[in-house]
Amino acid sequence: MSIKTTHDLHRRRFTRNVGVGLLLAAFIVLIFGLTVVKVTSTGFMMPSSVASE
Repeated sequence: MSIKTTHDLHRRRFTRNVGVGLLLAAFIVLIFGLTVVKVTSTGFMMPSSVASE
């Protein structure tokens, strides 16, 4: 147990930061999953403008 008690402001800020971190991680997982599904689908083809370079 720590000698100092944490202030209510720090406790609220920590929980808010954890929530934002979890939302960011969920967004990254969603984007990664969509990318994997798009790349591994059978109809994936490079756009003609990128393939010609």
